[in-house]
Amino acid sequence: MALYRLKEYYPNYTESTGDNRLDKIDSFSVYTQPGQDKVGSVKDLLVDESGRFRYVVVDTGPWIFGKTVLLPIGLANFDYNNERIYVNGLSKEQVENLPEYKDYKSIDEKYETNVRNQYKPMASSRSSRQFINRTDGPMQPLEDQSATLGTSSASLNQQRNVDVNAGAKAKTDAYDYDRDPDFYGLSEEDNHGPLRLYEERLITHRNRFKAGEVTLGKRVESKAVETDVPIERERVVIERRDVGSQPVAADAVDFRDQEIARVDVYGEEVNVEKQAVVREEVSLRKEKEQDTVHVKDQVRREELDVDTHGNPDVLRQ
Repeated sequence: MALYRLKEYYPNYTESTGDNRLDKIDSFSVYTQPGQDKVGSVKDLLVDESGRFRYVVVDTGPWIFGKTVLLPIGLANFDYNNERIYVNGLSKEQVENLPEYKDYKSIDEKYETNVRNQYKPMASSRSSRQFINRTDGPMQPLEDQSATLGTSSASLNQQRNVDVNAGAKAKTDAYDYDRDPDFYGLSEEDNHGPLRLYEERLITHRNRFKAGEVTLGKRVESKAVETDVPIERERVVIERRDVGSQPVAADAVDFRDQEIARVDVYGEEVNVEKQAVVREEVSLRKEKEQDTVHVKDQVRREELDVDTHGNPDVLRQ
């Protein structure tokens, strides 16, 4: 069966890992147990055509003079919180005898047989998965690709960008990885860890945006105004009355041209002028109002299906 680099087989794996456990796989370090000597660092993961993990690519660095080797996935114990992989019983001599990994395209049946032969003492003594003790709970095993990446194998096959029929590498069709669970899988006694059921929830965010603006300004308008103004005018009234031929003393009579009375006559006229006055004051301020917006969308929820065969004793809690 052909092997592929994880980054080429599924380039978007960092965005789809189920618990973000492998989105930084290239930052993991590899250690031995129980001595916990640092073996090297993880460079990549190799998967088969079905999308299942098969090998961890390890750069041994100064431990074995920068040699790059393959570690079967079944022998790796993942500590996701500390970004470490522990390999129980791994020795420097085993790593020195491993064939050097250069390119996944050059891996053939003979190469993989040599790799398995070096790890055979570890695999044959492995009766169950070994985990380190952690303060936040038991170590969880690395499960198959569909569980780890949080999506189905069919979905991975649809999204990958590698053509498994394009002859990208030499085939090893004669070998079935599932027949060696000690190297590549989990035995029946292994602790599979909890099965996580996911559901979606609506998360709302309020975005502030500019709905508009209000600007106050002034403009001048002209219009004709008419009004009535009362004015006064004086007039002279001359009254004459007949006093009836009354005699006057001779010395009281003075016949000559003279002014005997003067009256000033006044009138009013209207003068128009304009005066500016404050008609009203206008101020500008903002007020906040609370409103409720109703949102609706479809969310998904995973439900547990238990499928049993025969008459197993199942305790449901």
